Amino acid sequence: MTEYIVATDGACKGNPGPCGWAWVGEDGRWAAGAIPQGTNNIGELTAVLRAVTDHADVAHLRIQADSTYAIDTYTKWMDGHKRRGWKTSAKKPVKNQDILEAMIEARDARRAAGLPDVVFEHMRGHAGHRLNGWADERAVRASRHAAQGLAREWTTDAGQERLDVSADAPASGEDKPTRGRR
Repeated sequence: MTEYIVATDGACKGNPGPCGWAWVGEDGRWAAGAIPQGTNNIGELTAVLRAVTDHADVAHLRIQADSTYAIDTYTKWMDGHKRRGWKTSAKKPVKNQDILEAMIEARDARRAAGLPDVVFEHMRGHAGHRLNGWADERAVRASRHAAQGLAREWTTDAGQERLDVSADAPASGEDKPTRGRR
């Protein structure tokens, strides 16, 4: 495989509120998690973190995300925050420091293993991009579980069925994908 593509997304019912995160791979593999109390940014960052860590052995990893915040945090900001003692450029405490520290650790582990850095691609959310649609569907579903107080994770690596990513993700409230919709 020359490149493996993963879409990521986060969802929050209220902000802050019950939160979900997800990544979906081009082959239908996926993972999602429910966080009973979080923010949309926590969901987005956790999805990116898990996409990187869950694919630590993939040489050429491309992450498609609809969150420029998550992309910029990983590619531009996290090292500067660390250098400044976990302060923003405005000298305020960095939010979600624990996730950023884990992102730096995951990135550095890839580099230590001789793997190239992850490539990011911004995708406009809710614009008909199939993998992003599936990542959104999984993240929203996880946030619904979080709203019930569950802190859980699901993944194809632990027995969940792969998704048929050749079909569009279900629309809000549906349980089955529809074919032919773009």
